Amino acid sequence: MQAYSLAVDIISGCWLVFVAVWVLAARSTKRTVYREARVQRLRYWVLLVIACLLLIYGRELPYPLSLRIIPHATAIAWAAAPLCVAGLGFALWARVTLGRNWSGVVTLKEGHELVERGPYRFVRHPIYTGMLIMFFATALVQRHVAGFAGVLLMFASFWIKLGREEELMLQQFPERYAAYQLRAKRIIPFVL
Repeated sequence: MQAYSLAVDIISGCWLVFVAVWVLAARSTKRTVYREARVQRLRYWVLLVIACLLLIYGRELPYPLSLRIIPHATAIAWAAAPLCVAGLGFALWARVTLGRNWSGVVTLKEGHELVERGPYRFVRHPIYTGMLIMFFATALVQRHVAGFAGVLLMFASFWIKLGREEELMLQQFPERYAAYQLRAKRIIPFVL
């Protein structure tokens, strides 16, 4: 039981690091020259918030959302912990590589750059990839249906958002982004 708790603590620590880095790094971004309207953001933010609530409060929700579909096993928790660390590492690598061009919403920054190095060689949206890995690892240790439903909603949220981001990048960098789309997958390396 102690080993299981340690694995859960590692996953919790990953999320704390993620939030701390994102809050601190958000202070040093380039000036925004375009930001999508709030109504446009609602399309994906609502899904993201519901996904997080399902993961966090899933065991308190009514059946079948609270149904545990993964056994309480130390081996599963110890598989999930390094998975979560890997997701955090990938997201942090992407965030550092993106630098001051980052934004939590669909924006264009002053002097916006098309970043194709680091994890952006493998996928066009590696921060989302890392977050999905972290979310899936967390759902594994939470074990309930709601957490896995949350993973699907988070994927849908990111899919909606990245579609708009890609439209904007195609407008800003028409030839370069079209070529980049041919070289790198959207969110799952070599697959999707």
